[in-house]
Amino acid sequence: MGTVTVGDVVDVVERHYPPATAEPWDAVGLAVGERSAPVDRVLLTVDVVPEVLTEARERGAQLVVAHHPLLLRGLTSVVAEEPKGRLVLAAARDRVAVLTAHTNADVAVDGVSQALADALGLVGCRPLVPHGDDPVTGTGRVGRLPEPMTAAELVEHVAARVPATATGVRLAGDPARRISTVALVGGAGDGYLDAARASGADAYLTSDLRHHPVSEFLQHEGAPVLLDVAHAAAEATWLPVLARVLADGLGPDGPEVLLSDVRTDPWTLRSGAR
Repeated sequence: MGTVTVGDVVDVVERHYPPATAEPWDAVGLAVGERSAPVDRVLLTVDVVPEVLTEARERGAQLVVAHHPLLLRGLTSVVAEEPKGRLVLAAARDRVAVLTAHTNADVAVDGVSQALADALGLVGCRPLVPHGDDPVTGTGRVGRLPEPMTAAELVEHVAARVPATATGVRLAGDPARRISTVALVGGAGDGYLDAARASGADAYLTSDLRHHPVSEFLQHEGAPVLLDVAHAAAEATWLPVLARVLADGLGPDGPEVLLSDVRTDPWTLRSGAR
């Protein structure tokens, strides 16, 4: 391959994670930049935040590929007085393109939830909610632990296999519960609580769980225990998978692919845990 362009990287990502599989409300694809711009270094991240754009500039990356969209909701202006405006202006000023693979990467057979399942060592995985008529793609995963463990042991197992954050991993339910089967959704998954219960899993792992839905969920007889892990930490397990997709798709003469060193989880301190 000759000079690799932003468009070449976009094509590889979108062949592997087709935009047509994204949710209708989502905003995936190239958000900032020119398809014809040359690329010799790509930076992968969960979120586009100011520190990531600074990192891209300092490490010489011409393209940032992010999981979360930079421009999910419509803008009426791009001004430096607003956070999104500052990010767009900074990317444009530094000639750093921004590409997103979001819900199209969530449902893929080697997408975000499968990457999380693999990080936890789950086997025999299937989608929690299949995508259309395809039995291997879909939202979330359900899989078995190689060996059963208690819910308390599962919390420690998860904490050791995702990036560390200030909030760590939380458990709702009996710590002594025996866990063999785990359902999970990488990212915010309280919309799939009913699917997790229907799956027959002993535990459900996701992010951004809220008080009332959790309290009501646990009142169901036989409901799975719930594990809440930081949103960005769960989804960061997918970035090495994306790096392999780019390396395979662009070949040995393709751009260098870097994983961001920036922890984009917004929480910085926890106190008073019991």
